[in-house]
Amino acid sequence: MSCGFDNELYLRLQSEAILRRASEFQGKLYLEFGGKLLYDYHASRVLPGFDPNAKIRLLRLLKDKSDIVICIYSGDIERKKIRADFGITYDVDTLKLIDDLRTWDLDVKAVVVTRYNGQHVVRRFIDGLERRKIKVYTHSEIEGYPTDIDTIVSDNGYGANEFIETDKPIVVVTAPGPGSGKMATCLAQVYHEHLRGINAGYAKFETFPIWNLPLKHPVNIAYEAATADIGDFNELDHFHMEAYGTPAVNYNRDVEIFPVVRRIMDRIIGSETCYKSPTDMGVNCAGSAIVDDDIVREAAIQEVIRRYFRYRCEYAVGLTDKPTVERAKLLMDELGAKEEDRRVVKEARDAASRAEEHKKGDVDVYCGAAIDLPDGTIVTGRNSNLMHAASSVVLNAIKHLAGLPDPLLLISPDIIASVSSLKKDILKAKRLSLDLEEMLIALSVSLPSAPAVKMAMEKLPELNGCEMHMTHIPTPGDEAGLRKLGVNLTSDPRFSSKNLFVV
Repeated sequence: MSCGFDNELYLRLQSEAILRRASEFQGKLYLEFGGKLLYDYHASRVLPGFDPNAKIRLLRLLKDKSDIVICIYSGDIERKKIRADFGITYDVDTLKLIDDLRTWDLDVKAVVVTRYNGQHVVRRFIDGLERRKIKVYTHSEIEGYPTDIDTIVSDNGYGANEFIETDKPIVVVTAPGPGSGKMATCLAQVYHEHLRGINAGYAKFETFPIWNLPLKHPVNIAYEAATADIGDFNELDHFHMEAYGTPAVNYNRDVEIFPVVRRIMDRIIGSETCYKSPTDMGVNCAGSAIVDDDIVREAAIQEVIRRYFRYRCEYAVGLTDKPTVERAKLLMDELGAKEEDRRVVKEARDAASRAEEHKKGDVDVYCGAAIDLPDGTIVTGRNSNLMHAASSVVLNAIKHLAGLPDPLLLISPDIIASVSSLKKDILKAKRLSLDLEEMLIALSVSLPSAPAVKMAMEKLPELNGCEMHMTHIPTPGDEAGLRKLGVNLTSDPRFSSKNLFVV
């Protein structure tokens, strides 16, 4: 897809804005970092040209002036909440985030477990971090939060929370997901700093919604689609309109909580805060780096369609509720978008229909897949008793990209037979066809004896960012393989087997 966003311009504007805001507080700035710190693929899909690791690059620019604190809500640890894009729990994602930051030469100052009440499973998580020499703080739930200001701004509220020791003038407070307690942690720190005579302040940094785009711009609607499961929606910031006479877009939770935040800040600092609106609290510059509005509009519409498919599949497997699916459908309708506007959808469904018409082998359910390649070609595949549809379409795609003839067999039938025998006779698997991860291993085994395989495998990186659709929910091996290849997958909410337990 063509570039609609200037990432280098964005990094320059954003770093300047954060440093400018920090200079307004001579003591310290607590900066709430919303969204994904690393691998922000939602932003890169909606704003073509956006670096998924733009925020981590931003932190590198601010490294000498900032400490990093990670918040995680104890309830998310307890119920093992999943981060969908990686398929891992929030506690595991916290560990991954620490490791990822270290690879970028950035250290985490501390981890804060919020609303902690002594849960055994959470205690084990804390012990595990502390034994690895990572400083952990715990914050308890404050009675009457967020409306009882007298309790919140007192020794029994923020004062009862442990003070997080930091060294640098900017403290970035981030988390594996929403609802982790970032704002409460920031404000508690501001409270403690003022008790120590330090003029500390608070600000928010989020990519979405983009405050200086129209309310119904597809980019902002895509944000609503991405958060349909937690009920977020965008609205005009009426505080900003009243204060400045100019429109600004924010999301409901920030607008609703702003009067409370302002009262808390006023109480902490003992005078009226400089912020007149929730938009004022932000230091967000993404809108100023959009260089082609038409490109980002189309990309955002495609993202809304993707989210709709994801929610339908999550509903089918019991991970979300019906109102979430309905909300996503309403947003798609609002944009005038249809399922078939995603080019690969019809092609995948046609591939499944053709497979059903020409039944071959002992196949439980016939599945189709289609992938849109960088040259604009759509390649399809279907499942068989030898391999899954995802395996088939990836093989067909890399053969096309390498200019190899379609009838050419990249994997020897003997190798496929050997893997199937291993699965059947040793691992006692019921499904013998190769999922994508198994197929890629089998392909690599074929490499030494076939120059064509080398040509094909060299094309695998070109699948990164390609759009793909499957007519059935992928198996774990297919989903993991596609995620590692960087393919943007959607699927219809149908199961690839009549069995309830599928591996």
